[in-house]
Amino acid sequence: MPTGESDGAAGSSFDLVVAGARVLVAGAFTPAEVGVRDGRVAAIEPLGAGLAGERMARLGDDEVLLPGLVDTHVHVNEPGRTEWEGFRTATRAAAAGGVTSIVDMPLNSIPPTVSVAALEEKRRAAAAAGLAVDVGFWGGIVPGGLRELRPLAADGVFGFKCFLVDSGVPEFPPVTAAELEAAMAVLAELGLPVIVHAEDAGVIGEAPHPHSRRYADFLASRPDAAERTAVEHVIEAARRTGAHAHILHLASAEALPPIAAARREGVRITAETCPHYLALTSEDVPDGATAYKCCPPIRDAANRDALWRGLEDGTIDLVVSDHSPAPASMKLAGGGDFAEAWGGIASLQLGLPVVWTEARRRGIPLERVVEWMATAPARTLGVPAKGEIVVGGAADLVAFAPDAEWRVDAARLEHRHPITPYDGRTVAGAVRGVWLAGAALDSTAPTGRLLRAG
Repeated sequence: MPTGESDGAAGSSFDLVVAGARVLVAGAFTPAEVGVRDGRVAAIEPLGAGLAGERMARLGDDEVLLPGLVDTHVHVNEPGRTEWEGFRTATRAAAAGGVTSIVDMPLNSIPPTVSVAALEEKRRAAAAAGLAVDVGFWGGIVPGGLRELRPLAADGVFGFKCFLVDSGVPEFPPVTAAELEAAMAVLAELGLPVIVHAEDAGVIGEAPHPHSRRYADFLASRPDAAERTAVEHVIEAARRTGAHAHILHLASAEALPPIAAARREGVRITAETCPHYLALTSEDVPDGATAYKCCPPIRDAANRDALWRGLEDGTIDLVVSDHSPAPASMKLAGGGDFAEAWGGIASLQLGLPVVWTEARRRGIPLERVVEWMATAPARTLGVPAKGEIVVGGAADLVAFAPDAEWRVDAARLEHRHPITPYDGRTVAGAVRGVWLAGAALDSTAPTGRLLRAG
């Protein structure tokens, strides 16, 4: 049982009580006891209040209690490409990393989630696999798919993803500017966000694309201008339609000024970035190290610093993984040729310690990291019951030791393939225990549920 959970008194007022000297409540750590009943937080009282539960857990002296993280950018790939990743392995990795809710991206699975039939097939696959954490779904926007938006929205997707550049898989093609705007007009009516892989196909098409083991050559093939140009197009479409546009995996700090300006004007635009853009730099990528390949790419240290400033000033809203694993035959294809290897970072289990390690180095408190990785993603999804420890909220809780340091061993991670650019890195922060709806997570008896919007 995590964090010293033990049996309490039969007939107690709560199913579970977790007590500790540092519990994150209303954005600050405080000594508290959290009482859980029927999967929700039923009481938060000062430490020493004496809440009684059928199960009792006391945090260790080096532990804090956090809300479960919410990761809105995960490529599970099942069905169709389960050999890349699947619901069982992905949700086990999430749980091990303190992530209690994920939202699955609509591409890389076959079929992609661009119709109600495909969504239902994905839900059946998830239920059959067994879920360690809660799972929701994004729908997809592809050419000719406008008529599918309303049925998918009615069936509970949280919003719709599209690409402005080649997605890497033929069954999920990019949309034109006109198709994007037409979809956004529908989504403005539905009150759902459009989430956009914002790289401009024209800019990327004009860049050099050599076969090369040099990371600098790959970086030049996905220039900053591709992100900024695409973001500016999305902003204009959001301004005209009134839709909520969300920029996925922002890697280039050059896109921050137009986002900030648009928000000041009242345009409904939000943005996310990812742990790899906040912790890694292009200067540190060895030649041929295709485990680091992702699109948009990891950029230089000055860019990384600017992304952190964007988080701190609120231009970037949240931090999510963009977990996108692949087998070694794809991820290491071409013997280190960046043009041949699959682009995607496997990091679902590592996001919290990776981001916290870098935040701590910069003097940024853990409370802010949790806001970016739990509260803000839940708010973006429209699920206020998650992402905070609050009376009436979901009892998704994480016991976390912020000062515990450990060395990442890719072979010991829960995702399907032992490949990650963090292999061998020392990080701070260890997940010691996780509760989902008040139940201690047990990978042998998965209790995750399927989430629906609305």
